[in-house]
Amino acid sequence: MNNLVNIKIDGNKYQVEAGKNLVDAAKENGIYIPTLCHFHNQDHALGTCRICTVIVNGKTTTSCTTKVNEGIEVEINTPELIDTRKAIIEMLFAEGNHFCPSCEKSGNCDLQNLAYDMGITVTRFPHVYSNKVVDFNSDRMIMESNRCILCMRCVEEVKTDEGKNIFSFVKRGINTRVQIDYEEEKKLTQSEAMHAMNLCPVGAILVKGMVYKEPFGDRKYDLVGKEKEAARKENFVKKGANNKFIVATTSLAGCFGCHMSLLDIDTDIVDVLEIVEFNKSPLTDIKKFSKRCDVGLIEGGCANSENIEVLKEFRKKCDILIAFGECAIMGGIPAMRNFVPLKECLEEAYINGLTSEIGANIIPNHEDIPKLLNNVYPCNEIVKIDYYIPGCPPDANHIWKVVKNILLNEEYSITHEEFKYD
Repeated sequence: MNNLVNIKIDGNKYQVEAGKNLVDAAKENGIYIPTLCHFHNQDHALGTCRICTVIVNGKTTTSCTTKVNEGIEVEINTPELIDTRKAIIEMLFAEGNHFCPSCEKSGNCDLQNLAYDMGITVTRFPHVYSNKVVDFNSDRMIMESNRCILCMRCVEEVKTDEGKNIFSFVKRGINTRVQIDYEEEKKLTQSEAMHAMNLCPVGAILVKGMVYKEPFGDRKYDLVGKEKEAARKENFVKKGANNKFIVATTSLAGCFGCHMSLLDIDTDIVDVLEIVEFNKSPLTDIKKFSKRCDVGLIEGGCANSENIEVLKEFRKKCDILIAFGECAIMGGIPAMRNFVPLKECLEEAYINGLTSEIGANIIPNHEDIPKLLNNVYPCNEIVKIDYYIPGCPPDANHIWKVVKNILLNEEYSITHEEFKYD
């Protein structure tokens, strides 16, 4: 018979097996402790990601490195601990180059799923946009160091039949990265290579030709086997007989896809127009604010001086400012140029590109052309943003559902299907 001990978790009593890992002991009792480095086949705890931080007998520690014993008291879901976990997740997004809409691991990414679970739509920290190595030299694998969170799963778990490591840490400090041993990697079977890719909690390890194998709907964190619930028609409550809410919209550095999504509400736009009046917006072609607005919807990030000016104007003229779409929230696809010096981008586009005019040696530069910024910035790094609607683009029904509930000051819930990055 197992040796059971008595412990307390968030004030509740439980009996668990002595010496068991706290993450696993909590899970057996229906208590979820999030982690990115811990996994069930692990011989010993890694304690690298720190997301499972808890308080044991008044001391802050990681639960994956804690073995349960008689009488311990554990705090897991205090406001401070929840905020700490969110901060760690946000830092991982800010320090890495995690562009979820364009990532091959999207839908199968543990980091992305934790962000969903914790309700994270934007990081409180400025993005670093570090330019790390992307290693294509292996015959079968790609090592995308920009996304790597240094969890050590691959280093500890993936080995040859002779017990030799395939992955290892090289360099130190902020320059630490995971490197592939090309000769040892060749000894892995295809299933073992796929195991390495699936073991990675992010999109750092990819097997060439296998990254798009699973279609949308069949991935790890999609809602498998469930039909999407038909969007209900949302009937807006009028603000007043002749008093409509004033809404403004704009598109900064983006593809205009979020504005196109706004119009995908189709005939339900009639219900919207019963209580909403559009002011400055590409939808109305009104170029300047003619009145103060209740809500401003911002699509796209900030790539040039004009984007900054427009965004600041919206902040001044709108009571509530909503960033919708990935470009407004995290820079999105345009921010992928942040990894290359601006000068190189312009030279490639106007001088060295395949489509450049023969003999061209001029990069456009005129006082009427907005000055490009060195980086593309998410909107919250420029002005205060009140609400975020993620998606690439967000669904039209979801956008208007959020706007309606904000305008009417109603509480609302967001389903997993609505709250997605891809």
